Amino acid sequence: MRNENGFYFGKNVVSMSSPRDKDLILSPKLTENISLGFDYRSQFIYSQEKDRADFQDMTGSIYLNASISRSIDVLARYDFINSIWEAYGVARILPNDSYIKVGSFVPYFGIRIDDHTSYTKGGDFGLLFSIGTLQGLIYNPLYTEAGIELGANISDWGLITASVGKSKFNASLTTDPTFTSRLEVNSAIDNISYFIGGSFASTKVRAAGKRLNTILYSGFVGIGTQDFSLMGEYDVANDLLAQDIKSNAMMIEASYLLTVGLEAILRYDKFDPNKDIENDELAHLVFGFEFFPYTFIELRPQYRINLEEPSRNNNAFVLQFHFWY
Repeated sequence: MRNENGFYFGKNVVSMSSPRDKDLILSPKLTENISLGFDYRSQFIYSQEKDRADFQDMTGSIYLNASISRSIDVLARYDFINSIWEAYGVARILPNDSYIKVGSFVPYFGIRIDDHTSYTKGGDFGLLFSIGTLQGLIYNPLYTEAGIELGANISDWGLITASVGKSKFNASLTTDPTFTSRLEVNSAIDNISYFIGGSFASTKVRAAGKRLNTILYSGFVGIGTQDFSLMGEYDVANDLLAQDIKSNAMMIEASYLLTVGLEAILRYDKFDPNKDIENDELAHLVFGFEFFPYTFIELRPQYRINLEEPSRNNNAFVLQFHFWY
């Protein structure tokens, strides 16, 4: 759910062409206190491995925000493609606009990039290739938790969050809670902005019929100017795929603004399921663009080069379509 600043940024700033100079009234508000949001993503894929092309739904979500007061909001999201939902209340009643969140939501871990095929998220998740094993961390598009989160703003330069909840993705594993925490520091020097931080999570997963007490650590950093940004994340997972196995995942992404509405993107992702075994890593290099031809419309052409030992003909071309409001 986008706030009003996010809505008008998408309407007037990010796109190559928009109705900003016309008398066309667009607003996310249904009433003074209730707002609506929408996201739909699909993609065209050509896979060398499968030697065929296909279209695919990715996600389709409807958002609703009800402002009960100046400091309390109730939000809901329903993904009608994947049949998942979030619903929670946020009360900004703590000092310095800090908040309490209660309900069903995605826990705050690492960098929240919107492409879940990064190995720091869910990896390819069985969408592009025939590999059936886990190809990244647990935070794939289906992952939500029911619980409570506290967020504390540190002056105007930092945010600490901590949550405890029950994973609905692994709901059949245990009644033990999942713990997640995150610290981010962000600021700017002259025209250069930056952020740096880390995350921790303690959760449960199931692998080979066994319940694993999984611990996740994350470190991340980013730097940006008006036209260029660079960010990266490195994660360590203990007992993610099997007991006494340490895995790691990483992501580095650079973007450059070529002109208003068109950015060039380069991303490298890597997942090592077992750091004690050589040549078992999965990695891909993604070249592409983010093109916003008109208000609330985005196209993402990407070419994905997969790097693994032994190498295979499994590169892919992806054209993603994104419509939002």
